[in-house]
Amino acid sequence: NKRRIVLPDNGRQWKDWKQASAFYSRNRIQTTKYTWFTFLPQNLLGQFHRLSNLCFFFLVVLNWLPQVEVFHREIIMLPLVVVLLASMIKDAVEDYRKYQYDKKINFTKTRVYDK
Repeated sequence: NKRRIVLPDNGRQWKDWKQASAFYSRNRIQTTKYTWFTFLPQNLLGQFHRLSNLCFFFLVVLNWLPQVEVFHREIIMLPLVVVLLASMIKDAVEDYRKYQYDKKINFTKTRVYDK
């Protein structure tokens, strides 16, 4: 019955690195929600799951109909665009911070002790 303990390496080299890295599988952490390609569709889908954003979108669609038009088309779109852009920027910054933290954790040197 073997126990495996992984401790952070404080800058020292590990002698049997190649042998141990071939024996153990990768242990990568990923907490990010988006990639470069999936950010826009996934974020928009998430934004329009909120009822308030759907109501704004419904008003924008109604305002594009000439019979129902109350304000200029661009003015009624402004609140929806501002809310969507602010939320997208917030989500992008948050996801980038998660990416940086994951990268920091994933590249931390470790030493494996088998007992």
